[in-house]
Amino acid sequence: MNGFEKRTKEKKNQVLKATFDLMNTNEGITGLTMEEIVKKANVSKATIFKYFGNKENLIHEVFKHFMNEMGNTAKEIMAENKPFEETLIAMSTNKINHLKKINKQFYLDLMKYVTEKSNSDLSSMMEQFTKENISIMLDLFHRGRKEGKVDLKYSDEFLLVYFEAIVEGISSPRVYEKTLPYVSEWTEMLIKGIAPNK
Repeated sequence: MNGFEKRTKEKKNQVLKATFDLMNTNEGITGLTMEEIVKKANVSKATIFKYFGNKENLIHEVFKHFMNEMGNTAKEIMAENKPFEETLIAMSTNKINHLKKINKQFYLDLMKYVTEKSNSDLSSMMEQFTKENISIMLDLFHRGRKEGKVDLKYSDEFLLVYFEAIVEGISSPRVYEKTLPYVSEWTEMLIKGIAPNK
């Protein structure tokens, strides 16, 4: 990467971060203006239009950036090849840490964007994200079975539904703030729940 490309990347990231900070408020994207973004990012409006085209595309890119960051961290955790329990705790912590970074309105705005047909790119990305997440979880379950930590009587389908129910529960803004101090405890309960009887 040459100097120009590096500066371009830094400027884009500066705009993305500033926009994320502004979107991650109780107002969310409702009151977001280009003037606020320009001021917060300390760049010109022309620079933002050059890199992102318009405000809608910029919002779209912020959501994509957030989802990519969460997915990439999960892949890095799996690549470390640590034992099942350690990996599951790290994955749970990763999910909660990413949820901690956002407020309720950001989460609601993201879900609205994903479900709107006009945002097919973001919807496709969410589908891909979900597929990759399922693949990662299946790899983790298989690792757990090999280590004798996951009872063989539980099918992949059941384990996916079981974990999805748990994750959906903690993804609720009302719940996840309460779970933050108990990541290792509830992960331990999950592990005990699927462990073979001894």
